[in-house]
Amino acid sequence: MAASYGARVAVAEPGRFGGTCVNVGCIPKKLFSYAAHFREDFEVARSFGWTLGAPKFDWRMLVANKDREIARLNGVYEGALRKAGAQILRERAAVVDAHTVEAGGRRHTAKHILVATGSWPQIPQIPGRELAITSNEAFFLEQLPRRALVVGGGYIALEFASIFNGLGAQTTLAYRGARLLRGFDADLGERIAGELSRKGVDVRLRTNPAKLERGIRVTYEDGSAQEVDLVMFATGRKPNTAGLGLERAGVRLGADGAVVVNEYSRSSVDSIHAIGDVTNRLNLTPVATAEGMALARTLFRNEPTPVDHVNVPTAVFSDPNLATVGLAEDAARGRHGVVDVYKTSFRALKHTLGAHEERTFMKLLVDAASQRVVGAHMIGPDAGEIIQGIAIAVKLGATKAQFDATIGIHPTAAEEFVTMRERAS
Repeated sequence: MAASYGARVAVAEPGRFGGTCVNVGCIPKKLFSYAAHFREDFEVARSFGWTLGAPKFDWRMLVANKDREIARLNGVYEGALRKAGAQILRERAAVVDAHTVEAGGRRHTAKHILVATGSWPQIPQIPGRELAITSNEAFFLEQLPRRALVVGGGYIALEFASIFNGLGAQTTLAYRGARLLRGFDADLGERIAGELSRKGVDVRLRTNPAKLERGIRVTYEDGSAQEVDLVMFATGRKPNTAGLGLERAGVRLGADGAVVVNEYSRSSVDSIHAIGDVTNRLNLTPVATAEGMALARTLFRNEPTPVDHVNVPTAVFSDPNLATVGLAEDAARGRHGVVDVYKTSFRALKHTLGAHEERTFMKLLVDAASQRVVGAHMIGPDAGEIIQGIAIAVKLGATKAQFDATIGIHPTAAEEFVTMRERAS
């Protein structure tokens, strides 16, 4: 974007292009999630008259095919940079001062420096931590574990618990909190725990590993123990700022190492900027992209563009999927006072011919005074695809009456968002 506005640009990247998302995040995770869903699809197919042989899964084939696709995307990203005219530096860079970067033993000067180094998964400091992996390594396992323990209660933990379980591993999800998905609407955290359990995941709340021993034997803080073949921690990520020379250059960092920036992504040093997970604002790939485009307009088109972090939709690609936009119920009541709540829960049409008990859940939160929809939440197939459309309405400030006046597409799950009439509270 900056190059298209006439700026001379260089990018320092010692590894593969695409960042966490393309290499060890969104893209390979979604591919693994697709793979994990097929087992249930085969079962559902029988209720529609299909006769199938016993399905057989090949983990190494999945990993190899995933690697091939990621390599293709790496090339696409590098090609786009070169086509835009960006100079590519295949070394790790560090900031020397407000206008100087050192990469590969050479110094480069620039009017503006942008830090977009992302974040890195963390493993708690417990005995035996070296026996565990993070999501980084999970994409390159030599074989699928027979028994897997996933520790955490956020996006990554739920997604990998679903992946391992769906691919046939005996899976435990352990979380120290009382409810999954802290920060999300409470109904989502409670209901997704039930759905995961229904599908075979052993969900253990208020449970946290205290130590790991070779074997692998996991001892929890309450004294209970379990033997597994793999332990994966998904207990948080830390901004990737160590060794970048930022503090030496006068850049202020937060307690967690995040670059502190203003609404224009400018740090405490006017010429140094930061976007994405390294700022620990809203750690989502499309948000980082939006921050980058806003910064390019601010710096090189003379169009100061603040980043809008309000009403950003997001999805958790667990099984079933979960997606949300706007405020959680507690936050909505805190901001608006009186809130009208609409809920619905039902078995999707696809599951009515068989024995599957998965339930789709939808929820709308409406500011009672203005009747604007201020939150929309869903658990169920293709939740992300559905909430993306709902997010446009929420972003534009649509009212409940406008939702109600919209004719639904029948029969779909999505139509429920425009047919909910009875207030739950």
